Amino acid sequence: MASVTGETLAMVDRLMIELVEYQEKKVLEMARRLHPGITAEDIRNPQDFPDLRDNPQWNFEDGILSGYKSAHIALRAKIIELLP
Repeated sequence: MASVTGETLAMVDRLMIELVEYQEKKVLEMARRLHPGITAEDIRNPQDFPDLRDNPQWNFEDGILSGYKSAHIALRAKIIELLP
């Protein structure tokens, strides 16, 4: 197995941050089209907003965001494990 450097891990971490930020923006923009005036805080509780809760496309995009966040957490745990 090839050696992984701290620089490589930092690059992957930055990439994950970019993916999460992009998807957060996409989810919020979609939420605002469905429910004008909704905030980033509001979408943390989509069950309070039937127009979000009942929209399969919004739920799909929000699920992708959750997956990216989970992958990023797992990646950071591995980075901590690998670095001295």
